[in-house]
Amino acid sequence: MAGNGSDQRKRNRREKIIEMQEAKEKPLVSVVMPAYKCAGFIALAIDSVLIQEVPLEILIINDCSPDNLDAVMEKYKNMPQIHYIKNETNMGVAATRNKGVALAKGKYVAFLDSDDYWAPGKLKKQIEMIERTKTVLCCTARELLTPQGILTGRMIPVKTELTYKELLKSNSINCSSVLIRTSVIKEFSMDHEDSHEDYITWLKILRKYKKACGINEPLLKYRLSNQGKSGSKLKSAGMNFKVYRYLGFGYFRSTLHFVSYAIHGILKYALSYKKW
Repeated sequence: MAGNGSDQRKRNRREKIIEMQEAKEKPLVSVVMPAYKCAGFIALAIDSVLIQEVPLEILIINDCSPDNLDAVMEKYKNMPQIHYIKNETNMGVAATRNKGVALAKGKYVAFLDSDDYWAPGKLKKQIEMIERTKTVLCCTARELLTPQGILTGRMIPVKTELTYKELLKSNSINCSSVLIRTSVIKEFSMDHEDSHEDYITWLKILRKYKKACGINEPLLKYRLSNQGKSGSKLKSAGMNFKVYRYLGFGYFRSTLHFVSYAIHGILKYALSYKKW
């Protein structure tokens, strides 16, 4: 009997050592990065993640990009924290992000579009903020880049606390700035690619969890572009009206929110200010 008790204690110790080792190797943050037509600038995005001072994994998902993305990724093939995944067919950014979230192993998920990049220390500051405030999502202010990648010195700020009611007026949460608890984002997939799928997702999350937190520092460097879904202001406006319809609002209420959103959108960029 004594021998059996000793063997059990040894097994328990071995299991504890294995658990500790697994915990040590597990990433704290899973960075989800959809990749499409981005060979010219994705390296800047990846490198800005690699300098973050937290244990992480980077899930780069090639959504059938027609450029030389594979050649660019050769530089990173021996880095164990980078997982390069290829979609068999073009899925679109929403489904590609969902795929990354499904694969995420970290306590948190961070999103980063391949044409944007982060300032040093971004993730560490966000983790400290989200733990201190006991919220589920943290975003940051952003500095605008020209399409050529030149910093403009213009910053779009965020409030330190965001609510569902405030977010209905204007989407102040930029996807590439978001850090969110993995358990929460796995509740809410990004749907409706014909609309602003990320905006719908943040609204659904705040409708349930009430508040998010923000860091009013330009920790995201955000590239302006005339390409993509939001390149045309008219097209973007139409997609934004759909956001409210997809949330289940009637036509009249959707129109009221749309007018408010349009006004706040104009002010957001008009009042973005020079060097902080």
